[in-house]
Amino acid sequence: MKLLLSVSVVAALLAAGCSPLYNRHVEYADVKPEAFPLVRAVGYAPISAQLGANTEHKMLQAMKASKLDAYRELTEIVYGQKIDASNQLQKMVLADEKLSASVKGVITGARVVKTYAVDDVYITELELDFEQVYLLYQNTKPRQTIKSVRYYY
Repeated sequence: MKLLLSVSVVAALLAAGCSPLYNRHVEYADVKPEAFPLVRAVGYAPISAQLGANTEHKMLQAMKASKLDAYRELTEIVYGQKIDASNQLQKMVLADEKLSASVKGVITGARVVKTYAVDDVYITELELDFEQVYLLYQNTKPRQTIKSVRYYY
């Protein structure tokens, strides 16, 4: 019985031991999407509501605020929005209703298309070309698939 077990173990080791005798070369191919969307977002900020000593300072604050608002909108488009809601009833009457929304993400490769003021509102338009995002990520974390594998003795 022990002899049969020993022979089985040796046979299994010999069969499994064949694979380290091979040396392999793996060739990878880039995985490129067929189409790249172009996403646009617009941010708004009231000029007169900004904190500042004079009109020029308020304008600069509105420029920054509208740019941040455009990035927030772009992040919502790319990553979605988290919605938390709750309702509370007391004696079968709606007593309290809460709703909150948040967005979280990293936007890389967006560019400012246009910034301008209309009346008392400053507007910033952003554009995110996903081909640029793809190229940026290919430099750091390339997305690849195995094209071919060759084994050598």
